[in-house]
Amino acid sequence: MRILVVEDESQLAGHIVRALTRRNHTAESRADGAEGLRAALTSPPDLIVLDLGLPGLDGLTVLARLRAPACPARVLILTARGEVGHRVKGLEAGADDSLAKPFAMEELVARVEALGRRGATPTAADLLKAGDLVMDILHRRVSRAGQPIALSPREFDVLQVLLQEPGRVFSRTELCERVWQRDHEYDTRTVEIFITRLRKKIEVGGAVPLIHTIRSVGYTLRPPEAPSAVGPTAGRSSPL
Repeated sequence: MRILVVEDESQLAGHIVRALTRRNHTAESRADGAEGLRAALTSPPDLIVLDLGLPGLDGLTVLARLRAPACPARVLILTARGEVGHRVKGLEAGADDSLAKPFAMEELVARVEALGRRGATPTAADLLKAGDLVMDILHRRVSRAGQPIALSPREFDVLQVLLQEPGRVFSRTELCERVWQRDHEYDTRTVEIFITRLRKKIEVGGAVPLIHTIRSVGYTLRPPEAPSAVGPTAGRSSPL
């Protein structure tokens, strides 16, 4: 893989580059966020190791600017131990994995290579489709009519649940349980917020709606040609 390391601690950056090179990867480093962002957008690598605690242009800003044009590189973020909030924000902004400092170099290499395996060619089993909406589970990518759609990890997870069973109606509670799993991490209002975000992203430009609200029940996703599964009460109501 071609790997870009964006880390301002020069000694650590050197150790990471050498460890990855020993595993037959091509690795180079940049010492600040602006340089890293420029390098990633000019010639996108397969994977980026990105420190969030960069001076100047911080790692979260770099990540946001990478994902805005849907940069395909997988991203492993590095955070200081105990910075749970930064790690969560990074994952929600589109990072694929995170690692807290200090870390064992063997673990970093293992995580990099695990992310690299997502770069394999997806099979039919890795693709979920509804009309012109396509989800690549292996690479965690989504597109509509061939245009990439940048989703946060949680947005992706909600959409995946809906796409796995198109036409099925999910209650807000079931969607929450499928995605968040622990009671203290969500309430039913949370899923409404994520559904609204997903609609804005996958229905941009007046695209045909795919996610529908079933009044007093929940949500369903179905391609335009699919008939309603619950009779005349089904369909899109208000956005929430």
